[in-house]
Parts: sequence; structure tokens; C-alpha cells
Amino acid sequence: MKKVAIVFSLMMLLTSCTQVKIAYVDVEEILKEYEGAIKAEEEMKEQSQLISQQLDQMASPLQQKIQEYQQNMDKLSASDRQKKEAELRQEQQMFQQRQQMAQQQVQAEGQRMYEKINSDIETFLADYGQSNGYTYILGSSMQTKSVLYGKESLNITDEVIEALNADFEEEAPAEETPTTEEVPVEETPATEESTPVN
Repeated sequence: MKKVAIVFSLMMLLTSCTQVKIAYVDVEEILKEYEGAIKAEEEMKEQSQLISQQLDQMASPLQQKIQEYQQNMDKLSASDRQKKEAELRQEQQMFQQRQQMAQQQVQAEGQRMYEKINSDIETFLADYGQSNGYTYILGSSMQTKSVLYGKESLNITDEVIEALNADFEEEAPAEETPTTEEVPVEETPATEESTPVN
């Protein structure tokens, strides 16, 4: 009987020594409150606004040429009209191609930004979990719903956000003076759809 009690005690001791420590975080809340993600989103918005302005500047001369042609087309011969319309169509196609390329570039940049933020958060959580003795840190969101139920005491989202932002502030470089250098074009401007040439 004593042997059984000793074995049972040893099993309980081993179980307590290998106790699993689990917590979970709300991934969407982290992305919403993480200063690195907020800053990156602001930079993308600024870039989009600048690109939109550039597109407006590019489209304006073309719109003007089309309007001038439509006002004076009755004065032109048939051959001159065909020549002018071909020129305008070519300019329209070039503008649309440049716009499409710019949109693809911005989408690619946005995807790279998103992947970098996710990678930064995952790396931080791995270090945070190891430093604080967690066996697992689960991530949940409206899309994944990997945590269907969890005690609120196991939710470490707020602590992680606080630590993540503190880490970001330490590593973030000093603010650079914004440049006026042009960036690839992105969004479709209000003047994007040029008046079709008849």
C-alpha cells in the first residue's frame, strides 16, 4: 500500500512539474492596437493620396485634349479626324496601362506590409511566450475562431499589446522628414475614365 502511495505521489509530482501553461490572444485586436500596424496603415493612406493626385495630374491634359477634339472635330477632315482619334486612343491606353501597373504595385506593397506586420507579431509572441513560460499562446479571430471558449483570465491580449507597443517604440527609428519624391500610382482618380473618342 505504501508503494502505491509513493508511486501515486511521484506521478502527481511529475504532472505538476510538466504542467502546461496556455493563454490566448485576440489577433484582430492586436492588429487594431499595434502601433506598428497603425503607422504602416497611415503611410499607405498617405501614399494612396499622393498617387491619386499624380493620376489626376496625368489625366487632366488627356481630358483637355479630348474636349478640344470634340469641340473642333466638325472642322477637321475625315482623315484628320481618324488620325486624331488614333492618337487619343493611344494616349488613353497608355494612361490605363500606367494606372493598372500602379495599382498592382501598390497592392503588392500592401501585401508585403501585411506579411511583415504578421511576421513581426508572430516573432514577438514566440519570444514573449518563451520569456513568460507559456507552453502555448493561441490566436483567435473572427475568421479562424481557433479558441471557441477560454477563461478571461487566460486572455493576455492587453498585456501583449502593451508589451508589443513598448518594443516597437524602442526599436522604431527616428521620424524621417517626408520626401516629395513621386511614388507609383495607385487608386483610380475621379478623372480616370476619359471621355471616349467617337
